[in-house]
Amino acid sequence: QAELHAGHGFVVNQFGASFSIALDGYSLGGQRMVKVRNMVNRARREGVSVAEVPAEERDGAKVTAALDAVDAAWLRAKGRHVKELEFLIGERGGPGAPHRRLFTAVHTGRTVGYVSYSPVFGEHAGWLYDLTRRLPDAPPGTVELLFATALRQFQDEGCGWLHLGFTPFVQLGPDTAAPGPTSTFLHRCVEVLAAKGRAVYPAAAQESFKLKWRPQLIEPEYLAFQGRVSPGAVWQLMRLTKSV
Repeated sequence: QAELHAGHGFVVNQFGASFSIALDGYSLGGQRMVKVRNMVNRARREGVSVAEVPAEERDGAKVTAALDAVDAAWLRAKGRHVKELEFLIGERGGPGAPHRRLFTAVHTGRTVGYVSYSPVFGEHAGWLYDLTRRLPDAPPGTVELLFATALRQFQDEGCGWLHLGFTPFVQLGPDTAAPGPTSTFLHRCVEVLAAKGRAVYPAAAQESFKLKWRPQLIEPEYLAFQGRVSPGAVWQLMRLTKSV
């Protein structure tokens, strides 16, 4: 789509990258995945159990209260200056809720984390790792166990792809790699956020988590502007993402 927009006169700038796992033949075996397996096994030894929540139970009072508690604790742990970037993260509700899948992690009878997945259609149909949260005191490896459990289930169902989603400010290439004209001003803004924007968005930590699963497909993602990119347009983008 970046090429399509560039061909129609749009200015296109890379904003980050998306990461995807081809599930056919994918395995957590081998030396390169030993750290992931260690984290998964550690969570299991601590007594964490993961299961998919049946669709008919997702909106029940018990599940909703448990997820609300995880959300509240997660945001408190991030600090009072941290904002949820609604433009860049998934959501629990909304019109897509009936089509998502939810996996929860339970430890000593308490929900300590969850991951939701949204359907993906098209050439790389599968599921998108959409939203993840955990309690600050959840046993180490909880998120890895959640992810590995869902991954295996999707494989068993014959799913083709598991998409880890988009992360801004990472895997940035030179302007010359863009499929069309670029904005030097916007490129510099994105580079500054990539270097110093840890307080705005934990891009480096997200990228590290996604890369440790050894995704086979990493694709650049672009912003497209019709005509010249003005400082006002960049400011509106920052407001839209709640970066300011």
